[in-house]
Formats: sequence, structure tokens, C-alpha cells
Amino acid sequence: MSDDIIPEQPENLSAEPLSRAIGERYLTYALSTIMNRALPDARDGLKPVHRRILYAMRELRLAPNGPFRKSAKIAGDVMGNYHPHGDAAIYDAMARLAQDFAMRYPLVDGQGNFGNIDGDSPAASRYTEARLADPGDTLMQGLTEDAVEFRPNYDGTLTEPVVLPAAFPNLLCNGASGIAVGMATNIPPHNLHEVIDACLYMIKSPDARDETLLNFVQGPDFPTGGVLVEDAETISEAYRTGRGSLRLRARWEQEDLGRGTWQIVVTEIPYQVQKSKLIERLAELIQTKKMPILADVRDESAEDVRIVLEPKTRSVDPAQLMAALFKSSDLEIRFGLNMNVLIDGRVPRVCSLKEVLRAFLDHRRDVLLRRTNYRLAKIAARLEVLEGYIVAFLNLDRVIEIIRYDDDPKAGLLAENWGADAGVEIRLTEVQAEAILNMRLRALRKLEEMELRAERDNLLEEQDGLNALISDEGLQWGRITEELREVRNQFGKSAEGGARRTEISATIDVQPVDMDVMIEREPVTVIVSKMGWIRAMKGHQPLDAEVKFRDGDGPFMALHAETTDKLMLFGSNGRFYTLPAHELPGGRGLGEPVRLMVDLPNDAAIVDLFPWREGVKYLLASKEGNGFVVNAADILAQTKSGKQVLNGDALLCRVVQGDHVASVGENRKMLIFPLDELPEMARGKGVRIQKFKDGGLSDAVCLTLTEGLRWQESGGRTRTEPDLTEWLGKRATAGRMAPRGFPRDNRFN
Repeated sequence: MSDDIIPEQPENLSAEPLSRAIGERYLTYALSTIMNRALPDARDGLKPVHRRILYAMRELRLAPNGPFRKSAKIAGDVMGNYHPHGDAAIYDAMARLAQDFAMRYPLVDGQGNFGNIDGDSPAASRYTEARLADPGDTLMQGLTEDAVEFRPNYDGTLTEPVVLPAAFPNLLCNGASGIAVGMATNIPPHNLHEVIDACLYMIKSPDARDETLLNFVQGPDFPTGGVLVEDAETISEAYRTGRGSLRLRARWEQEDLGRGTWQIVVTEIPYQVQKSKLIERLAELIQTKKMPILADVRDESAEDVRIVLEPKTRSVDPAQLMAALFKSSDLEIRFGLNMNVLIDGRVPRVCSLKEVLRAFLDHRRDVLLRRTNYRLAKIAARLEVLEGYIVAFLNLDRVIEIIRYDDDPKAGLLAENWGADAGVEIRLTEVQAEAILNMRLRALRKLEEMELRAERDNLLEEQDGLNALISDEGLQWGRITEELREVRNQFGKSAEGGARRTEISATIDVQPVDMDVMIEREPVTVIVSKMGWIRAMKGHQPLDAEVKFRDGDGPFMALHAETTDKLMLFGSNGRFYTLPAHELPGGRGLGEPVRLMVDLPNDAAIVDLFPWREGVKYLLASKEGNGFVVNAADILAQTKSGKQVLNGDALLCRVVQGDHVASVGENRKMLIFPLDELPEMARGKGVRIQKFKDGGLSDAVCLTLTEGLRWQESGGRTRTEPDLTEWLGKRATAGRMAPRGFPRDNRFN
């Protein structure tokens, strides 16, 4: 190819920077996720998929008092007509709308297996049937009266509502949750009666404060009940800012079994907690001995939740037992309140309780005005037809004559002056003429002037009332108040299932029972293998006794402890891990890998294992020769991931005792310096212990200078070097060659 020939570029090819191209496309995706998928509309509380499901069910005429239809048919219509996404996702969304444990006021009435509180999935869509529930149908009242705007569907063949009329504040009543791009929402369900009461108060007092509205809306009302354990100040702050964290607990009661025995029965569990997983967690606490005061857990649930908890001893206080279970399981959860919604379907914003209610009330006013204008247009059209009917009645013979003999009856009706006898000009409009021509012969007998004039007068009276409604904002809010009261009477606390289910209590927390006190104190011998398998044998066995190991494995270390001890495992990654001795596997088997109990990385070795003792101090050192002293309180880890204490490749952990530190390097040079030259730290790299030209640190130990230095020779004899003057020096110096007879492995012990 010659240099002057330029290859032809495709017409649809454009050049732009990669960062701009990716940024624009990602922004488009983010906006689509925020507005069309994850965040609900503040007006009707629905996401597009839920709105389309309800509208499609209405189009299929699946009224609450009508027949059921296969869920597969509903999901197929939604997917084909309005929501071009996967049918599985649509069916899952519809199934949730029918679950009474997920929705405070289910919008869909399901027939068949729609899942349960255990966490089981709904049956396939071909096996279940559904129709609209009463609350779902109420959300769409007025759709045929131009109550909301419609837009073309995804392929332009049909239209769908932009938002539903929403006769009640569904956003707060049923809640919502979703994760968008860079933002999320999590709104709990509330009691419809309380929310409508707050709306009615806001109509009377538009400038009401959030704190005042909480006199009506006590807090969330979850479909699964439970007890909300928060004070009024925390709840008020959450609803004022739109963000907060609320504690929700299971409801329980003590059941007396006679003769001083009792058991605990859990009757309500927290919202969105799967009962099966909760029971598995409780059983795991018993099996791993993390809850020694709990003897057994049974699921005796039928229609209602009934989880039975048996204590190991009746001397335990039930409240303390439950406090310990609240801390260790999902019998207590934290619900993160985040009222992030789309205002007017366009702007995402974290709203307060007042702002959410205001968005709903403004929407109801818009719906009322649109329905009123629609009705006025219908009345005007009917009045025009009635005037034509009255003219036809008064001149019935002439009308029949024109229709019978004229070649063009419509033109004849339009050309006739029907008021000529009275000296006025009265002519029919095209609409009136068309209505007269389309009238059936049998309707002629119904053309009675009194009835026509009565209907006209009634419509004129209604028209005057509607015109007054449009021009008077007070009348508008009065009409909205009536509509809200009707919905409150239908679904409020006097209706079935309308009473508050979640109790709100600011009771003082009971301190959980101390598990260490409940553990029976027994001696054990802890054995760790080279491959990191650990077990605890009953009693204090000889540390050098023969024990079986897996093929290819062997002994690493053994120590005496008690079941009440907390064992501290020090890893070569510088982290400390806590292992309760009573939770270790028994000595009958070959043990379990310690890495299943704590998050010790595969590339990290076990440096040391010892019982934790309060007030003891430890010397930590790395292979590079750095170290410091740490207090026992600073190494206790609370989680499986451990606690980072020493930064570096950890080498040793020694109990601090005496007044000096002796260290030896890989070059066999030994240094002894005062203990107070090492700093006491909670975490860090430490300071230089000994200076090395080549290699690093081999070992270090604490000692009392006047007692000399002891080490064990290869023959088993213990040798003492009483005069250590030759090796005394300042910290971080090189030291001198170790005394004759010092072990070849450069270890003090």
C-alpha cells in the first residue's frame, strides 16, 4: 500500500478519548439503574417492575374478587408488553408482592407456594396462580380517569402509567429496599393507620415538624412483628434525617413446665431473618459450646412461629440467657434506615418523614385535579348530547321526517333551525346530530323531557361543584381527607391484620450472662501438630506422652490449660488470635485444623500458643531483630480475623520476667541488655534489639541478671553461666560470641 492511500473509515465510526467514552456510557448505566431499577418513586412507593406487574394484572382483569391466573401468564405479559427483562426476575418480584412475611400489606393475592419465612423459594411460575389483592387494586383507582400520565412502552406499541394514583402512602406502608450505583435505599414498613393519621395532620398543619408527626407514626411496623428496642430520641433523629440504625429483636416468652422447670418460646423473629438459618445458627452455638447455658433448640412452628429454647440449668435468668442470644445470633438485628427515594420520579434524595409524606400528598392533589378535569370534560360532552336529545324530543316528528326522507340526514339535521317557531336560532352541533342518528329506535320511547332535563340539571350541579373544587384549595384537601379516611377504614387498625404488630420498647438492656462463669472448670492438655491440627485431651497428660497423628504429620507443641482459659495463638504474620479452650475439639479424634477456627493465612505459621493471663507482659520480636513489650490486655482478639500487634515477620513471644533481655543472632553473637530499654507498646514494629551484619535474630529470652543464664545442653543437662558481664551491653549493639557449650541451634530453651 502506498503512503498516499488512506483507508476508508466506516460512517458510524467516531474518535474520542477512552476516558470520556467510558465515562459517558457508565453515567448512562448509572442513571438507568437509579431511576429505572433500584430506587422507588416517592409518590406510589413502587419501582418500575412492581408498577408494571400491577398494571399488567389490571389489564388482565385480575380483580381481587375475580379468578386467579397462572403466574407464568402474568410474568409473560409483563415481559412481553412492558418489562423486557428476564421472566425469572419478574416472577421473583411478583412473588415478593404476595408474601405476607415480606409485605406489610401484600399487593398480590397468591395461590400456591409463594415461599415461606424459612427462606424456601416460591414454586415455579407454572405451578402458582395470582390475582390483585385489595391494597394493590386500591393503588390503581382512577387509572381510567386520566389520573396520571401515560407513556409509550419499550417498543411503542402500548402505553403504561408513569406512576400509579396510589390511594394510600405505599412507600411507607410497605417499605422498599434497593442498591443503585453509588447509593442505596432501605425503608421499613409502617402501619397504614398511623401513616394516614400523620397525613391527615399534615393536611391541617402543612408546616408540621417531624417530631410532631412521630406522635402518629410511632416507628416501623414489620409484618413479622418483633420488638423495636430504641429510645424515642434515636427514632426521632432517624426520621428527621432520613438515616439511622434501629435495633429489632425477636419476641419471646417464658413458658412454665412445672416443678421449677421452664423453657423459652420465640413467637416472632426479626424482619427478613430466615427462620431456618436462625435455627441453624442457634444449633451451631450449642454444638461449638459457645453457648454452654443453652441445652437444645427446637422448631415447633406450624402456621405461626414457635422456636423452643431449652436452658441447660434452671438457675439461669431467662432475660440474661436471651441477652446472650441477642448478642450472638440474628434474634436481634440492626435495620439500617435510609429513606433515599425519587422525588417526582426524577431526583434521588434522602428524605425525612415529613418530606416523604409531602411528596405523597402533593401527588394525591395532582391526581385529584386530573380526575376532576377528566370528569368535567365527560360532563361537558354529555351535556352537549343531552341538549341535542331535548331538541330532538321537542321536534320528534320533524327529526323522523328528516331521517326518513333526506338523502343526507346529518346535513339536514345540521341545516335545520330548531328554534324558528320561537323566533330564535337553535342549531345542532355535529356531535349532537351524530348522537341523534346513532340512537336506536327503541330509545325513542325513553326520550321524555322530564328525565332528560333532570339528568341535565344533575350534571350541571355536579359541574358547578367540580369547578368550585378546582378553584378552592381548601375543598381539594377536604376531598383528599375523605378519600384517605375511606382507605383507613378499609385497611386500618379496625380491619383484619391492620393492628400494629411491632412493639416499640425503650427498656433497659439486661446484661448477658457471663459465659466464663457457666463453663465447668476442668484441666485439659492442648496438642498442636506440625500441620496445624489442634485438640484438647481431658486432664493434664504428660507433655511428652505419645499421641497419634495423621500420616505425614507429627507433634509441634503441647501445653497444660483449663477449659475456662482463653488460648492466645501468635502467628508469624504478627497477629494474635483467641481460642476459647472449651471450644476446642476433643482428644478422641485427631483434632481439627486451627485455620477453620481462626482466619490464620495459609502462608503464616504458628509461632506460639499459650493461656492468656491478665496483667502479664510479653516480649515480641521479629526475625529482622526488632521488638517491644506488650501488655496482655492489648493482645486479646475479639474476632476470628485476630488482632494485628507486631508489624513484621514474627519470630517469638516470651513472658516478661526479670530485669534483663538476652538475645542471640543467627551469627551466634549474644547480647544482654536491661529490660527497661525496650519500650512498651500496643502495636507496631518495635525497636532494634540487636545489630547484625549478616542474618537476623534467632532467639531472645528475659532473665534476672543475678541468677545468671541457663540453657539445656544436648545431653539433657542444664548449664548455668553465672557471670554475664562479658555479654552486657546497650540495646542494638552487636554483642559477642555465645559462651562455649551454647546449643548449636542458637536457642535458649
